[in-house]
Amino acid sequence: MPKTILGKWSAWLALVFLGLIFIGPTLDATFYKSVTAGDTILEDLTLRPFLAIPMLLGVASAIAAFVTGLIAIIKHKERAILVYISTALGALLLVFVIGDLFSAE
Repeated sequence: MPKTILGKWSAWLALVFLGLIFIGPTLDATFYKSVTAGDTILEDLTLRPFLAIPMLLGVASAIAAFVTGLIAIIKHKERAILVYISTALGALLLVFVIGDLFSAE
């Protein structure tokens, strides 16, 4: 278990990310039966906000878990496995977000 406050925040933010990732599609399937997805996140935000908002909050939560976990590991010498997992999860998602932003399509 994490010992530092930043380590605990990192672990909780990763759990929030996982929860939001599962809640978003559930709400989407509940509220929208025949709406097709948009090409961009802004189109999805206007067409299907019950999917887009939890997903955006989940991405922000994972990136915050990465940042707080990295600070806890480097500055406060946190060694809990949950902090390493949440930091790796946030880093992986950040790589996907950066790759999506710079994809040439």
